[in-house]
Amino acid sequence: MNLLTIGHRGVMGVEPENTLRSFAAAERAGLDAVELDLHLSKDGALVVMHDAEVDRTTDGSGPVADHTLAELRALDAGLGERVPVFEEVLAAVSVPLQAEIKDVRAARALAEVMLDRNLVERVEVSSFHDEAIAEMARLVPGVRTALVAGHYHRDVVERAVAVGAATLCLDLRRLTLEVVEAARGHDLRIIGWVVNTADQLRLVRAFGLDGATTDRPEIRHTGRLTA
Repeated sequence: MNLLTIGHRGVMGVEPENTLRSFAAAERAGLDAVELDLHLSKDGALVVMHDAEVDRTTDGSGPVADHTLAELRALDAGLGERVPVFEEVLAAVSVPLQAEIKDVRAARALAEVMLDRNLVERVEVSSFHDEAIAEMARLVPGVRTALVAGHYHRDVVERAVAVGAATLCLDLRRLTLEVVEAARGHDLRIIGWVVNTADQLRLVRAFGLDGATTDRPEIRHTGRLTA
């Protein structure tokens, strides 16, 4: 069985994360989908950035929410790249997207775009926050959602079921067979993150996971090998 390979913030192992350059590189590398992160700017734009602050990934400083879109546009996001908005990513690549939302406000803004552009088939929405996933399910009929978790126990499966998520995106370093079996008992897909080495890929195979989120585009070719 082929493994679903998801580019983490594009291909952040080789390109500036969450930039159009990174997403285009992920598509060129043949990854099945790309993952990105969404925050709201001060003026309500859905901007693509992982952190709540701009400091780590740009030459600016301070919270994303304290900057207007124009102010964010003026920052260098790496190698001269600019901070993109979600709509630009939709136009720049054709692969499916996994959009991680950080809070309920971002969920509402994303729901509006998804409904306007009929994106239910193309965009899977993920979040660490149960309430954000529940809000997406309420606002967008038929939306596919994924619960993301780094520190978790078996109850993560019950959380996913409670909010109607079809997928669990779990930190591979903390994954146990007990969690995998519990998830399978509820017909949940499981995506492991972050998978960058041959040893990590072997672990994904051993657990029988459905997919892997990776920083490295070459994982795609290895992931095509059957177990």
